Amino acid sequence: MPELPEVETIVRDLRLMVTQTTIESVRVLRPNVVKGAEDIFKSTLIGKSFNSISRRGKNIVLHMSHEYVLVINLGMTGRLALDTDDSVLTHPAVKFQLDRGKSLVYDDIRRFGTLRLFKKIDWTNQSNRLGPEPLSPNYKWTDLHENLSSSRSPIRSWLLNQKNLAGVGNIYANEALHLAGVHPQRPSNRLAKPESKLLHQSLIAILNNAIENRGTTLRNYRDATGLQGNNKPNLKIYGRHEQACFGCKSLVERIVFSNRSAFFCPSCQS
Repeated sequence: MPELPEVETIVRDLRLMVTQTTIESVRVLRPNVVKGAEDIFKSTLIGKSFNSISRRGKNIVLHMSHEYVLVINLGMTGRLALDTDDSVLTHPAVKFQLDRGKSLVYDDIRRFGTLRLFKKIDWTNQSNRLGPEPLSPNYKWTDLHENLSSSRSPIRSWLLNQKNLAGVGNIYANEALHLAGVHPQRPSNRLAKPESKLLHQSLIAILNNAIENRGTTLRNYRDATGLQGNNKPNLKIYGRHEQACFGCKSLVERIVFSNRSAFFCPSCQS
């Protein structure tokens, strides 16, 4: 599932591709990805322009003219790209015909992603339900520690809850916990202040590094230009069960809780 670095990469691509273009027509090929009435979705978007593009958590946020906001969540296998000769868009779900001869396509193999249209004020209210952005300069390690101290949830589960922290998914939660030396099942309120500070630093380092490498492709993820991310070789723990830890050479272990796999080194993480 695309997480913060993958979505941020796509957002940065789209800013260069479609900002200030106008939607001339909309074709909905797979209605189940559009939330709300399809006819209203199409008629409202026609004639609207992309004023700016941003990210909120794992969501692509397209700020349209006339105070509308189109929010796209990529689900597990969603893509958003220009429909060019070299694109590999095998499962198109929604096509936006733009001026200047461009066509923007939402493509989704499993169709777990969603496209939802909001008025600006309604999106603001929806956005406020998400947790803070981990890369925001306003989000300090003391904020993280204070929030952790009030929860007994396993720290990996706490990190995946988008109401606690927006954008972190299983790949980068595992990587950050490994870098910080924290076991994924440690109760959140059992982290001491120095550990919370180190975890905060680890999250920032892991996420920024993944963004610099244009995201992690394990199977389906592609950026908006159709290319795979380059971050997979940098993964130190995720998906490496029964392989030697890069730090101490102990074998990486895998456990499943809350229906998600967690990977950890039994020697380096406690």
